[in-house]
Amino acid sequence: MSEETTEKAPQEAEQNLLVANDIYLKAGIHIGTKFKTKDMKKFIYKTRNDGLSDLNLEVIDERIKLTANFLANYAPEEILFVSRREGSFKALKLMKKLVGFNAFAGRYPPGVLTNPALENFIEPRVVVVSDPWADQSTVKDTTLAGITLLGFCDTNNLVNDLDLILPCNNKGKKSLGLIYYLLTREYMIKRGMIKNAEEFSASIEDFTEE
Repeated sequence: MSEETTEKAPQEAEQNLLVANDIYLKAGIHIGTKFKTKDMKKFIYKTRNDGLSDLNLEVIDERIKLTANFLANYAPEEILFVSRREGSFKALKLMKKLVGFNAFAGRYPPGVLTNPALENFIEPRVVVVSDPWADQSTVKDTTLAGITLLGFCDTNNLVNDLDLILPCNNKGKKSLGLIYYLLTREYMIKRGMIKNAEEFSASIEDFTEE
């Protein structure tokens, strides 16, 4: 009798992905930088001849599912998305409209998580940043407030303060648009807001900056 294997056939692996493999590849969701931190090495599939490191695509897909499943434990108003990356502004505004998430696209208001005296003070249970480096002021306040922190991390990111890492290209507008599209779609399915992916009315392009 031949030994059983847990490896998935290419066709089976493709079917298990949230979107087709070529959609991920065209968005460049796996393309990292020429720098890699010790924290992110375990997510890297290979380093190319041009010096850029490729992140493991199947792991990215698994982490998007994991992130969506985790967020689905919370109501939309308990979740805050923050991003200084211009490539995510359109997506964050649409997520706020479709689902009701709290979102800061652009400048994060200092103290909004730590100073109850501020008019715009909020108390989310989860904060999601698109880049721990670009959103470092948010990371600092979230940590001080003791709030659960999730972050999109490229190969050059440090992840010390994160409770959950989503490895990905967190700089490209197509990559960011696709990630936010999938997180929104999967969150809505898990929360029973829509029955399945076919019922999701928005497109990837709706989440992607031109």
